[in-house]
Amino acid sequence: MSELVDLFHTRLEPLAPTQARIDDESAHHAGHAGNNGGGHLRATIVSFAFADKTTMARHRMVYSLVNDLMPHRIHALSLTTLTPDEALHRADKM
Repeated sequence: MSELVDLFHTRLEPLAPTQARIDDESAHHAGHAGNNGGGHLRATIVSFAFADKTTMARHRMVYSLVNDLMPHRIHALSLTTLTPDEALHRADKM
């Protein structure tokens, strides 16, 4: 696991995720225009904290925890945010 992925996991602790899958996809994007060296992360996060929140609100919750890492440590972040119930009924399991 990369240092950036470890750091991201640590930053998610206030959400008390029941599951969190963080993939570092930086190698797939190395050298593209506009990338100043920050990582590309894809995250699927499952938390009771997302209950009764819109997708936008969920994403804002996550971004508020990692905002200081962007855009230098994290250049791009793709999020999937689910409640435990949503994750249970999701076709493509984590």
